[in-house]
Amino acid sequence: MPMIREAVESDLSAIVQIYNEAVVGRKATADLDPISIESRLTWFYEHTPQSYPIWVLEKEGHIAAWLSIQRFHPRPAYAATAELSIYVSPLCQQQGMGTMLLQHAIAKSPTLGIKTLVGLIFAHNEPSLKLFERFHFSEWGYLPGVAELDGVERDLVIMGRRLRS
Repeated sequence: MPMIREAVESDLSAIVQIYNEAVVGRKATADLDPISIESRLTWFYEHTPQSYPIWVLEKEGHIAAWLSIQRFHPRPAYAATAELSIYVSPLCQQQGMGTMLLQHAIAKSPTLGIKTLVGLIFAHNEPSLKLFERFHFSEWGYLPGVAELDGVERDLVIMGRRLRS
């Protein structure tokens, strides 16, 4: 049975591996080159369970997916709005891992003082768009051609959802 828990530093290797698989896939991140564990240490420690957590989903003792909540914008008026990022190992996609993590984030966000969630999703990442739509996120913005991946201009969709207080 899959289990969601707070990430610990020893999970960083698996988190980075899953992220780097997304870099290669060209659907879920605007990074063009793989990242290193060392380059993610500061990012990891900027997340805390009390404010901007990282959750991992374990399946059969291995990390299959992860979700991070981060500041949407550094200005104080945006403190109750957070951006979600979800990454699922290619071997575990289409198995409900993203669904479990997104449900968990929606349920836990109010306890973190978060009232609004946003996701920045490439328009060609249809599985992610459908996932967010299933959880009542709607399109709040569309930025045409703002990213270039391998010579192809890509559009970005801003998906948002207000949470109940």
